[in-house]
Amino acid sequence: MDSGYYAAVSGLVARTQAFDTAAANLANGQTPGYRAERTYFRSVLLDSESEASQIGLAVNQYGLLGGDRLSSAQGPLQRTGNPLDLGIEGEGFFAIQTRNGIRYTRAGDFHRSQSGLLVTQAGEPVLSQSKQSISAPPGEIAVGASGALSLGGAVFAEVGVFEFAKDIQLRAEGANRYVAPDGAVNSKPKDSVIHQGEIEGANEDVIQASLDLLMMQRQTEMMQRALTVFHTEFNKTASEELPRV
Repeated sequence: MDSGYYAAVSGLVARTQAFDTAAANLANGQTPGYRAERTYFRSVLLDSESEASQIGLAVNQYGLLGGDRLSSAQGPLQRTGNPLDLGIEGEGFFAIQTRNGIRYTRAGDFHRSQSGLLVTQAGEPVLSQSKQSISAPPGEIAVGASGALSLGGAVFAEVGVFEFAKDIQLRAEGANRYVAPDGAVNSKPKDSVIHQGEIEGANEDVIQASLDLLMMQRQTEMMQRALTVFHTEFNKTASEELPRV
């Protein structure tokens, strides 16, 4: 069988997955704290143990989608005027306590709960640098560039900001929260700055996302047409050549 068929199949699979990623980026272009996902490619469809197989050799060196990686680009900081809205300039994530464990987010649209805790819009506690819930007493709270929370000039807590090594990939869970791999080590970023009264928007430009989606759609259609050509050629071979055998 012509290896071009395998190339077209792998190309269609890759472009279909990339199309889904581009669609998700566009859909979340207005989601606070959203980190766009970028596709990356590898050369072999199967795992390393299968490279010696007939299919593995046939598709070797074709552009195949390896997966998605979160973009670390800075999103725009948008002024809200809410003193408990916090935006990160630089690396790092806020940590929040959910029913499923600790999750990380760049969405800093926080508020004080009825029980006096600093929480997300979903009512999940925001964690300190020591990963403890934060009590937010009534009054005008000031937030320093390092995340220190103070009332009347007295610091009472610090909002946690956590950074992971470049080789650690967080997994998206929903639109703007992320899961760290088990055992992943994190630390406080050295150069990040917390902005009070601001939240970070999505780090995806809507116009660019629209262009990416259009390009992926066209490439997907191109791969579909290529498969149609190969399928027609195979049918021709089967009907004309096989009877001669």
